[in-house]
Amino acid sequence: MTATIISGMTLAASLRAEIAARVGQLDYQPGLAVVLVGEDPASAVYVRNKDRAAQSAGLRATTYRMSAETTQDELLDVVRKLNADSDVDGILVQFPLPGHIDTSVVIAAIDPAKDVDGFHPLNVGRLHDGAAGLAPCTPRAIIRLLRQSGAPLRGARALVIGRSSIVGRPVASLLLAEDATVTIGHSRTVDIPARCREADILIAAVGRAEMVRGDWVKPGATVIDVGINRLNDGRLVGDVAYAEAVEVAGAITPVPGGVGPMTIACLLENTVMAAVARRG
Repeated sequence: MTATIISGMTLAASLRAEIAARVGQLDYQPGLAVVLVGEDPASAVYVRNKDRAAQSAGLRATTYRMSAETTQDELLDVVRKLNADSDVDGILVQFPLPGHIDTSVVIAAIDPAKDVDGFHPLNVGRLHDGAAGLAPCTPRAIIRLLRQSGAPLRGARALVIGRSSIVGRPVASLLLAEDATVTIGHSRTVDIPARCREADILIAAVGRAEMVRGDWVKPGATVIDVGINRLNDGRLVGDVAYAEAVEVAGAITPVPGGVGPMTIACLLENTVMAAVARRG
C-alpha cells in the first residue's frame, strides 16, 4: 500500500484564493505587520514568503526589520505603536528572538485582538477552554489538512508527538474540539513506538530528523509531519522517515510542501478574521 499524499501546496493555494475573494468583498484592506529582529536566514526566508502570500491574497503586508542588537524596550515600543495603529489588524513578531529578549514578555505585550500567531495568554486560554478566537497557525493548518485528507476525527485515536506551546499542546486542544481521543507523547513517554502503532492520526512535531520510522506507523493511519530539518547533505526532511512511512500510512504530508504552506495561509486567514472582528 502507498499512502495518499496530502498536498499542503494545493490546499494553501485554494485557501489563499478564498481569502482573496473575501478580502475583495471588504471596503478596507486588512493590514498585517511582521516584525523581524536579527538576521536569522530561515526567519528571513519565512518572512519573505509571508509577504508574498499576503500580497497575493490582497492583504497589506509591512515588515519591520530590526537589528540583532535591538533592546527589549525598543522592540516593545514598536509593538505598542502597532497595537495603537488602526490600520494594523494583525501583528506577528517572528521567532526566534535574540537571546537577550524575553519572548514571553513580547508575546504578552501584543494586543490579543491583533495576535494572529495565537500565542497571547488570553488567546491560549480561549483555545484550551474551547472558545472561538485566534488559534496558532500551524495547529489550524494541521486540522485543515486532516479534514482535507478525509480522515475521520470524531472518536479517532490521535497521538501528538511533542508538547510545545506552539504546536503540540494547541493542536491537542483543537483535536479534542473535534471529538478525537488525544494522547501527547514526549521525551519521557514510555515506549513511544508502541503508542504510535495505536494511533489512527499521528502528528509528529519534535524537531528530530526522521525520528518516526515506518514500522512505528499503524497501517492506514493519517500522518502529519510538522518537522523540517536540514541534513548535512543539504536535504530537508521531516520528523517522519517519509520513504518508509509512505508505504504503510493511509495518507501523509510531504516535507517540504505539507504543513508549511498551510501555516502561512492560516496566518492570512487569522489576519482577515482579526480585521473583521475589529472593524465589523
